[in-house]
Amino acid sequence: MGSRGAALGAYRSLLRATRKSFAGDTLMLTQSGLEIRKKFEENRAVSSDSEIQRLVEEAREASHFISNMIVQAKLNDRGGYEVKPSQVHAGATLEIPSEEILPKST
Repeated sequence: MGSRGAALGAYRSLLRATRKSFAGDTLMLTQSGLEIRKKFEENRAVSSDSEIQRLVEEAREASHFISNMIVQAKLNDRGGYEVKPSQVHAGATLEIPSEEILPKST
């Protein structure tokens, strides 16, 4: 597979990963799709095979991370949030955002 095919495959893999991880969250789906597109557009002119390989590998790693390390909490009927990791998340470390790293609403 050539560089163009590898890049296209990595792009599609990232989009699939976000669709799976952010299913039902329109804002995250839209924003992640825009960010993925932006990153690929920024690197459109890269012509060095080694640089293209590096970028494709980064995209594959990002896809794996999104698929296996991100679990979205969903609002339940009691007004709280539930996290339901699937089998692909087995062994991952759960990190709950603390007040210090959450953005302050103004």
